[in-house]
Amino acid sequence: MQFDTDLTGKLLIALPGIGDDRFNRSVILLCAHTPEFAMGIVLNKPMEGVDLQDLMEQMGIRMEISLRGVRVLEGGPVAQERGFVLHTDDVICDGATIEVDGDICMTATKDILAMIGSISAPRQSVFALGYAGWGAGQLEAELAENAWIVCEPDTDLIFGGSYEHKWRHAMTRMGIDPSRFQSGAGNA
Repeated sequence: MQFDTDLTGKLLIALPGIGDDRFNRSVILLCAHTPEFAMGIVLNKPMEGVDLQDLMEQMGIRMEISLRGVRVLEGGPVAQERGFVLHTDDVICDGATIEVDGDICMTATKDILAMIGSISAPRQSVFALGYAGWGAGQLEAELAENAWIVCEPDTDLIFGGSYEHKWRHAMTRMGIDPSRFQSGAGNA
């Protein structure tokens, strides 16, 4: 099944029963969606025991400001050694920044990390290791199987730090009461 709609810049919200524990209650910003592939960043799964300051120190990136306590996200199961920064469009790295949607951009270079650690930081940003990826037609098939719902993004869902509440917030924004989902199989 193929959708004629480009979902780049939209949010995917995992529905209960998605069938993949890696994406249970995930909220994902789709950064690219073409007939050949789709890729996105999981926005609500912070890594345990890792903060951005430690990571940047390990990479030898000089910082002008403290990033202690800034969480690093598990962006998805693909290429978990690669970093991706979602950020506002007030900072652009020539040749490396792609526009996701409106004023939301993605950059995957050390240059953006140096900017985040400086007084020239973007208004808002979030750093993730790895990404969620789909091959040709795979995301469309999952959408047809009702594994995901699609909604418009908002800055709180993308950049907000209330990770444990993002899934519920996204569902209620869509007018869906998450408590009404059945947790187990029913009997007919």
